[in-house]
Amino acid sequence: MAEERAAALDETALQKHALPPNVRIGPRHPRLGAFGFRAGEWLATALFARAGFHRLGSGFARKRLAQARAKLARGETIYLAGLGPPGTHNSGVALVEVSQEHGPRLVLNNEEERFSGNKHTTEYPRASVDAMVAALKAIGRDAGDIFAWLTTWDYPALAGTLARSLLEEAPQSFRLARCTEAAGFDGRRLDQMTRTPKILGRQLGLKTRVPLITMPHHDNHAWFSYAASPFADDGEAVAIAVLDGTGDHGSISLYVVRDGGLRQIYCNDSMFDSLGAFYSVISSTQGGWTWLSSEGRYMGAAAWGDMDRASNPYYGRLKEVLQFSAGREIRLNRTMANWYSDPFEHPYKQPLIDILGEPLKPSQLWNPDAVLRVEDIQHRPDTKDRLDRAAATQMVFEDAMIHVVDRLLRATGAHRLVLTGGVALNAVGNMRLLEHFDEAWFSEYQKRKARLHLWVPPVPGDAGVTIGAAWLFAHLAGAPRGAPMRHAFYCGLPPLREEIEAALRTDDIASKLIGEVSTPEGRDGIADLMAFTVADGGVIALFQGAAETGPRALGHRSILASPCDPGVRELLNARVKYREAVRPLAPMATLEAAQDHFELLEGASDDNYNAYNYMVLTARAKPHARDKIPAVIHADGTGRIQIVRENDDPLTYAYLKALGRRIGVEMSVNTSFNVAGPIAQTPQQAVDTLCRSKGLDAVFMVAGDGTVTAAWHGGERDSGRFRDWYVRWKATR
Repeated sequence: MAEERAAALDETALQKHALPPNVRIGPRHPRLGAFGFRAGEWLATALFARAGFHRLGSGFARKRLAQARAKLARGETIYLAGLGPPGTHNSGVALVEVSQEHGPRLVLNNEEERFSGNKHTTEYPRASVDAMVAALKAIGRDAGDIFAWLTTWDYPALAGTLARSLLEEAPQSFRLARCTEAAGFDGRRLDQMTRTPKILGRQLGLKTRVPLITMPHHDNHAWFSYAASPFADDGEAVAIAVLDGTGDHGSISLYVVRDGGLRQIYCNDSMFDSLGAFYSVISSTQGGWTWLSSEGRYMGAAAWGDMDRASNPYYGRLKEVLQFSAGREIRLNRTMANWYSDPFEHPYKQPLIDILGEPLKPSQLWNPDAVLRVEDIQHRPDTKDRLDRAAATQMVFEDAMIHVVDRLLRATGAHRLVLTGGVALNAVGNMRLLEHFDEAWFSEYQKRKARLHLWVPPVPGDAGVTIGAAWLFAHLAGAPRGAPMRHAFYCGLPPLREEIEAALRTDDIASKLIGEVSTPEGRDGIADLMAFTVADGGVIALFQGAAETGPRALGHRSILASPCDPGVRELLNARVKYREAVRPLAPMATLEAAQDHFELLEGASDDNYNAYNYMVLTARAKPHARDKIPAVIHADGTGRIQIVRENDDPLTYAYLKALGRRIGVEMSVNTSFNVAGPIAQTPQQAVDTLCRSKGLDAVFMVAGDGTVTAAWHGGERDSGRFRDWYVRWKATR
């Protein structure tokens, strides 16, 4: 690995001499930055150890790993908690059960945003930890049974990286110190983060601090995403690309797994040579939304622009922002971009302003006059240009993804790729990878008949590194990798009937106990009522079981409608979700229906097309699909598919089968059950979401005992629609 890094550095140094005057890559003061990293890491290691944080390789961590290894060898089961502390986005906690026989098994992954209602929250995950303790008690355990607490970041390494970033472009980069409240990072909570061992101890009723072991951020992403993948341990290499906003050391980390061992082969050691930062900055300053909210919206907007590299008026110039080396590195052109010094107030330099125009200021974000709206294309002359800029950004981003993966596949000789990190949420880019690395590419560059096989986990972003920290510790303790992931229903616990009844005690909501799903007959009846309602133009929500972990609703917290109705997208966006018309709707389908209406790629076929289970991969619609299912076909002719399996989600699967009998296709519109906030987690949040949503006809609330209650708008807001559907459906039964 050292030889490869040295070669890459030598190549970069040679390139700098040949670069044109309008290109600058790498920092102005690399030696000063390197000194800052070493000094910051050294100092932070000592300070964090005194506060109760212990790095891998420390005496405490080595001792705990040895004890874990011994327990597993004796056949004991241990419990690990992966903790996302305050200060960085998506705080939360994962609980993982580990045995030598079965390896790690995910019990839950609680995201604090679901309990607090603050999306991508950076707050201390108090409610998530409380819910985890309740889950432990439900299985006859308590917090004292947790063998080790693991964090999602190696904080001393992160401190060194922050110090390097402040110094490598000095004095301009000193402005970064003012960014105490940025997307996904809240400097005001860093003091609370350093006190997490003490705060956690008090919360758990302990008299001492809880020692935390700091786990490397990208290693967490990498190992869990590989271990949960359907790729077999057959001696062949599996490549892993972690593409992120940033990690402890850098923003791009590449790995290979051979014979069960994980090895990092590259890290770019930069927060700013980052595909995540590139997309976040441009999508925010051009689209009008804040980071972490802008990326998915801008990807959707790109489909309305000119996605032809030959004719898009911005693509040819915009691609100069990212410089691709022959060694497959990605470097930011610092003569155009300024987000390495001032990512919010002045992120562009003049050459980039000449291409894209002035960036939107933080004060303009979410302003209706500034937000990119595809519906404005008829009366705002700049909208078409803005959509073309979105398309150009998406194409440059895809070029960069392809460039990185090309390097990785050639270096490892692998044909299987696990893609993870926040960048992996770009479902369109993921599809492009499968299309690019086809049999012709492998014939030319690996001299064999193969094609890329790709898997992306349902939680590639930072909601997943809580799981990853525990999974990685288990691996280092000698546990087997565990079973492949089949679904993502791990956030919180199934709602109690009493909780549902309490939430429904309000004058604004009418409700009725309509059945149960604990028997096949009862389940099929509820599924048929849902299908009857949707087939007749209804919009319903399904609230059942533990919630999905990750950003996609997959049938446990979903809003459902007919895919055959061309007016559904406008209805859902305008009267149910209150969001931009640019946002697409996703198709939820049985495997047979997905294959009938979309071109499922062979490279996503492992474990019976498991890669399409989580809405992290788009597929191109077949010619007849646009006429049959217009509500779930996006402007570019694709759909972000979710395939539902009977064993994983019996009720949703039964609903799709019933819908097929009523509308002729086993497919439904699926969008997350929320309105301008996180996905509804609790019965009270479900009722609140119903109250806020004018166009939602009913919510089917399934309690942990299997009973099902339908809730709809009551009082003066009761349209009578659901009552009528229910009476007519009962008559047909």
